[in-house]
Amino acid sequence: MLAGAAGGLAAPAGGQKGEADARKAEAELQAVKSEIERVTREVSASQVERDRLTRDLKSAELSVGNARASLSELKRQRAEHAARRTALTAEQREREAQLEKNRADLAGQIRAAYTIGRQEPLKLLLNQEDPALAGRMFVYYGYFGRARAGEIKLIEDDVQRLAELTAELDAEDAELARLEQQQRAELSALEQARAQRSQVLAGLEAESRTRAQNLERLRAQQAGLEQLLKELRAAMERFPLETNEAFARLRGKLAWPVSGHLVARFGEARAGGVRWDGVLVATERGTPVKAVCEGRVIYADWLPGLGLLAIVDHGDGYLSLYGHNERLYKAAGEHVAAGETLAAAGDSGGSGRPELYFEIRKGGKPVDPRPWFKAADP
Repeated sequence: MLAGAAGGLAAPAGGQKGEADARKAEAELQAVKSEIERVTREVSASQVERDRLTRDLKSAELSVGNARASLSELKRQRAEHAARRTALTAEQREREAQLEKNRADLAGQIRAAYTIGRQEPLKLLLNQEDPALAGRMFVYYGYFGRARAGEIKLIEDDVQRLAELTAELDAEDAELARLEQQQRAELSALEQARAQRSQVLAGLEAESRTRAQNLERLRAQQAGLEQLLKELRAAMERFPLETNEAFARLRGKLAWPVSGHLVARFGEARAGGVRWDGVLVATERGTPVKAVCEGRVIYADWLPGLGLLAIVDHGDGYLSLYGHNERLYKAAGEHVAAGETLAAAGDSGGSGRPELYFEIRKGGKPVDPRPWFKAADP
């Protein structure tokens, strides 16, 4: 009894400890998010707001991304409603066929009843020659009557369900028409956003006509990324990430974050003295961008030169960067598993085609990512 009592007292303490741990983890998550939001605001203020064209490009590309996301959701809804309408139409055909069968069965029973005659049960009742035969015949007539009543009930059910199906099909047709109209509006919004982006890109190209001007912009974008990573690293030192497997042991074992082909390699020259700190993979628009390893998202926002950028902290000083995305599916502070989708590939950041920019960093320094992958090319 004492042991049981002790066990009973221990359970609430364990439960309280679990609740305390959960509250502590939630508080830490909120603190991490607050730190990341602070860094993001500072980066946006220092790198985006000071440059009108960069600010306009960010606005245009976010508009394009939102329009594409809305369009994708509308297409999904239309596909669901179209599939439901197809299923309803198939059920309607089955019900109509069943109704015809039930009507034919009832007609056969009515013809049989007419052939027997309406007075036949009364004749059997008045006929006293064979009571046993009369009893059996009354049982048969009972079966026959219940069968007719059953057929009538089936027909009534079929007629009611067909009326319901007609109403549901009318509702689906109306919803599909509404979605089609909304889709046309979203397509128009997408075209406007694309046109706005093209105008901004033309303005940026006009500002960077000379090699010196282009080099200056590239260096400014590279410096912006370095400043962001520096501030993120300082902010996250208070919240070190615990990982189940050291990232360093995964060298030569990682899967590429997207499928495609390499168009720029680590260390290759871009312009002047600026070199690639990662790799550039040309891919299809909307291709899922997957985390190369488990970790915590420490940045998910738009950055000059890289567009919609996701940065994942893998612990032990290792980071992975994913740029030029069309959409970001994970927010700062969220944990991701290896192979989990982070984003959809795109051309944000002023890129001329859908592609993914990918980096691996150790202690803030970029390292060649290719030796980390199982396959030599994506």
